[in-house]
This record gives sequence, C-alpha cells and structure tokens, in this order.
Amino acid sequence: MSPPRRDEPVYDKLSHSIQSMRAKNQYPLVGIDFGIPLLQICVAVLAQARVYAMLRWISMALFCLKCVTAYPADPIDISIGYLQREVPPPAVLSNLDPLPEDEGLAGARLGLADNATTGRFLGHNYTLEEQIVAQDGDILAAARTMLAQSKLLLLDMPKDDLLAIADLPEAKDAVLFNVSDADNGLRRDACRANLLHTLPSRAMLADSLAQFAVWKKWPRWALVAGAREGDQAFAAALEQSATKFRLRLVERKDWTFDADMRRNAAREVPLFTQDLPDHDMLIIADEADDYARYIAYQTWQPRPVAGSSGLTPVAWSRVVEQHGAAQLQSRFAKLAERSMRSIDYAAWAAVRSVGEAVTRTATGEVTTLRDYMLGEQFELAGFKGRKLTFRTWNGQLRQPIPLVTQRAVVALAPLEGFLHQFNELDTLGVDRPESSCAAFGSQ
Repeated sequence: MSPPRRDEPVYDKLSHSIQSMRAKNQYPLVGIDFGIPLLQICVAVLAQARVYAMLRWISMALFCLKCVTAYPADPIDISIGYLQREVPPPAVLSNLDPLPEDEGLAGARLGLADNATTGRFLGHNYTLEEQIVAQDGDILAAARTMLAQSKLLLLDMPKDDLLAIADLPEAKDAVLFNVSDADNGLRRDACRANLLHTLPSRAMLADSLAQFAVWKKWPRWALVAGAREGDQAFAAALEQSATKFRLRLVERKDWTFDADMRRNAAREVPLFTQDLPDHDMLIIADEADDYARYIAYQTWQPRPVAGSSGLTPVAWSRVVEQHGAAQLQSRFAKLAERSMRSIDYAAWAAVRSVGEAVTRTATGEVTTLRDYMLGEQFELAGFKGRKLTFRTWNGQLRQPIPLVTQRAVVALAPLEGFLHQFNELDTLGVDRPESSCAAFGSQ
C-alpha cells in the first residue's frame, strides 16, 4: 500500500478499500462490523496501513483510539435462548452417518462467538441460554420460563411445537427463529408474525433442483417418494416446482420396500425402476436418508439421481468453500470438532441476524430489532456470495441454495438466467404474489 497522495484524502482511500473488501467478503478481522463509518477507518488502518514514518504511525494510532472511544460506553446486554425438543431420529437401514447430538446448538454457539467479536468493541454483551426438553416433556412450560428471560428465541422442534409456542401470550412481543423445520405451511397459511425462518423451506430446495434441471435441459423427471410424512411433503414440493418451472413429471412411484437394501439393492432397484417411462433425472424424496443412498448406479436406465441423494439441495454442506465460506467452516470445525450442517447454519444465521441488528440499531429492544431485520437496510453476510435478507411477507430468510454432492458444489441456485423484478433470490420458494401468509400484513 503506497502512501496516500496529497490530493486523495485518507478517508476516501480507506473507504474505497473497505467497500472493495466488503464486496468480496474479505474482511481482515472476523466478526468486525464495517458498516460503522468511524470504526471502518480504525480497523482498515490497523489492518492495511504500513508505517511510513514514526509520526504518521503515532497520528494514526491516536486517531483510531479516538474512533473507538467515540462510541457510547453504556453496555447493552442481549440474551438469546435456544430451545430444543428432543426428537429421536427415525430408524434407518444404515448407521454410517449418525446425527450429531449438538446439531443446531453448535451453530448457535458459533454465532454467539462471532457476535461477541464485534460486541467487545461496542459494549454489547451476548449470552446464550440453552435448554433441551425431553420427547415427553412440557415444551410450553420451558418456553414460558425462557421467554421470561429473553424475547429472542431459537426454536429447534417440529411444526406443532413451533406454532404452540408462537401462540403463547408471553411470545406476542418476542422474535422467534425456526431453525430446523422446512415445512412449507409455516411460511404460508400457518405463518406467525413473531416467527422468522432461517432454514430454507422445502419449496426453496425443490425450486433449486428444478432450476438446475431447466439449466441442464433435463426436463423429464421421474419421482420416487418414501412413506414418511416428511418424504411425502418433499415430494409434493418437488411436484409443485416441476409445474412452476414447466418440467414434465413422467411418473411418481412410492417406495414401499421393507427389505434390507444393503443386501438387495442390486436386485430390487432395477426391478422397481424398470417400468418407469423415459426420463432425464430420477428424483428421490427420502428426508431421513433411509433408502435413497442405495438407488444410484442401480437403476434400470442410467440416469442422474437427485433430491435426497446424488445431487442434493441444502442450506449448507462441508463442501461449500467459496465466498469466504472456508473461514466459517474452519471456525465451526474448531468449535464443534465436526463439519457444519444445514441446521447448524440456520442457527448460526439466526444468532448473527440478531447481532447484526443490535450492532446497527445500538439497542436490545426486541421490537426495534424485529423491525430492522424485516427492513430494507438489513443484510447478513452469509458466505454464500449474496447478502441475505428476510422476506417481509412471511419471515423467510432469502438465501442461495448450494446443490452439492458428497465431494463438491455442483451449482448455486438461483442459477444464471432466472430473473426477478426485485430480487433473484425470490425465484426460490414462495414469492410475494403467491403467498397466502396474512400474519405479516402489508409489511
């Protein structure tokens, strides 16, 4: 970095440098908020400036000290709750990929650590209250206790529990984050004004696959759906996406086998797929990953497999590395000693959304934070190449969807060519004209 010219003010040069770093997600210090003008200059000086002369160095240091001390010293205490319903995982054929016991919770802890990095500069103190309720436990009693301590809650639980908590009188003025349920209904008729969603909906996941099929010119789908409730819901979302993007669903078949596919896949799968009409992609709806892993390379016709196996749409995966994501991956691995998963990412995004809102508004008042998060000025750097924002008509966090295999990112939806008059991310999931959510009014 050469010394600034006399005709180029230091502030302008540093501001240009900061904006360039911001556009590339290349922040020199993790968690520092670069939206505050004075702190922008301070951090940029410390991160980039070289000492050209001792006097210049001293003057810069004094200026940085003035920048930091210019902010109010009154601390703000922000308490965030994480409430989880313990739900036993469904029985599946393979135990090769056990679910982490701290799934979701580890993401929230990382988000808290990231918030604290910025908060230390501004006098913002973050705490995370954690509670896991047994399968037969009283989730409403736990929610009331937690709401008495904090009006900012992350909820990791099934749909019925989410709605029951959102409807509590104690939660009327709270901000709740759904971090684990992809149900489309929660973003439509069953939406609640105090419930935001940081996990992508099934509609968003299905739309990303449909865009990929259009982009690749693979318009004919054959669909195989499992018998579980989640499988059927995902299959319905896939059918709707096929219609939305004018793909042709040549046939849908339900998976009803109870045989051990670890032994019989080579015999059963070809017979099961033999009578399928000609198709370009075989789409699997198996959210528990019970049988889907045994389908690839066993089908009667050699076709790519996608959905719950093969090419999979996710909120996050260990193979996501671009746009600064490798930095997030390494921080999470250091904290949790495992790879980050989609629910971890959703919990991290929820906590970081709170941190971003507190930093920008300089308050812990929940109504102000909600209004800011649903406002036009809010944006979250989510390491996906685009700023993440909340949809004002149903509280869903807009976000790109990685389409991944076990070893690589194949594409990032929305794909090139899928345009939108306001935001291309709204080509994924329920757009405003399609929304049946009335809870958010005309916001």
